[in-house]
Amino acid sequence: MTDTVSRGRGLRRPFSLIAKPTGAACNLDCSYCFFLSKEVLWESKAQAMTEDVLRAWLVNYLNAQPDGPVTVGWQGGEPTLRGLDFFRDAVRIANEVKRPRQQVQHAIQTNATLLDDAWGEFLAEEQFLVGVSIDGPRELHDRYRVNKAGRGTYAQVVRGLRILQAHRVDTNILCTVNAINAEHPLAVYRHFRDDLGANFLQFIPIVERVDAGQESVAESGWRRDDGTFVLYEQTGTGVTSRTVAPEQYGTFLITLFDEWVSRDVGSVYVQDFDVTLAALFGQYSLCVHAPECGGALAMEHNGDVYSCDHYVEPGYRLGNVAIDDFRAMVGSDFQREFGRSKRTALPRQCVECPVRWACHGGCPKDRFATTRDGEGGLNYLCAGYYRFYSHVTPAMEHMGRLLRSGRPAADIMAAPTSRDGI
Repeated sequence: MTDTVSRGRGLRRPFSLIAKPTGAACNLDCSYCFFLSKEVLWESKAQAMTEDVLRAWLVNYLNAQPDGPVTVGWQGGEPTLRGLDFFRDAVRIANEVKRPRQQVQHAIQTNATLLDDAWGEFLAEEQFLVGVSIDGPRELHDRYRVNKAGRGTYAQVVRGLRILQAHRVDTNILCTVNAINAEHPLAVYRHFRDDLGANFLQFIPIVERVDAGQESVAESGWRRDDGTFVLYEQTGTGVTSRTVAPEQYGTFLITLFDEWVSRDVGSVYVQDFDVTLAALFGQYSLCVHAPECGGALAMEHNGDVYSCDHYVEPGYRLGNVAIDDFRAMVGSDFQREFGRSKRTALPRQCVECPVRWACHGGCPKDRFATTRDGEGGLNYLCAGYYRFYSHVTPAMEHMGRLLRSGRPAADIMAAPTSRDGI
């Protein structure tokens, strides 16, 4: 869908975008990956961003961003499949076209299996922020994160991570929380912290929606019997066996938090905990738990722009960077309503919820459950979110008071039995 309303064309508002230089193409075949099936959106399976598209999107994107720090985000599929020379060109073009008062930083999410010392040198020199996808210790990671031959990839991922660490590249870990590793929260957390030396962590819940009658295809990684993909879309009220259960997810986060708040505040940074603390101050850096969304777009290898990475579907296509201005796409009536509906479509149970300040109903893609009163639009993970935010609220409020008084949040560890006051 292309909306030509240009109400926001003349304004520069900060927004984020992840670019997919290889589309859905990936050298791995992770069982829960919803994006592999997106290849059916294009006639050709050869998904590689051209230099013309690269330049068009960087010019368009940087022109639409205000002065100051601007992040250029790369994701996939697996973006490193596009090759090191492509990213050298990307850095060069971005430096050529940015305005004098813009400071561009590149961030890339990768499975790390293709990295070598040349990549490490480049990423360090250009000060990339690199997210590495890993799901915990070998036995947990290898359950779903496999290569095309169905073999586990833990050893290759850790080899890539060690290359990044050797070159002192700024790195964070992105871990999906699924039905398997969610049963082992401390093993996952301590492996990252103690074995891998990681101190920046993100945890993303796996929620795969399934329409009635599609269960077999979904369990097969969204493939038919002949191996061809069925396009994954955000429809259906069923879930796959890989999907984390709501209470299971809540327990996972609570267990991590109790370990973190007792010994790691200020030394290990967990995105879920950071954004919850920031919410006390009315700051929302993560769209999942912001009051509204719509400012986190996705762009495919051919320049097509979509409302969100989770909504790369025909009905959410906003335009193409070669012909449509980013300010018009972000400011279109369609995209504004997409973002605004995150707040306006909340069921009454959410509106009246005591932890709404931190949760805000979660991601719209997961709102396919029903409330106690039978109203639709409740987040599938609601029970887990409610348990987690209720559990952490006293400690978060304590850390908030510490920060307001000019003390570090880490001081909460000095008196764990007296967190009600400072």
